[in-house]
Amino acid sequence: MTGGSSTQARLIQFLREELAIPAASIQMALKQNEPESNMLPMVLWQYGLITLDQLNRIFDWMETAA
Repeated sequence: MTGGSSTQARLIQFLREELAIPAASIQMALKQNEPESNMLPMVLWQYGLITLDQLNRIFDWMETAA
């Protein structure tokens, strides 16, 4: 894992701006997520807050953002 919280902040910005994920959904997932973990996308998907297509877009973004 690289970047820590700045990468997470960029991920959250991507979720809000590119995928239009509601802030409340992101906050709920963050509460379920381990601090400094890169599992936020999986938590969002597990709780049905994003689609599988959105999950794949997030993983593609994470590969290029690292």
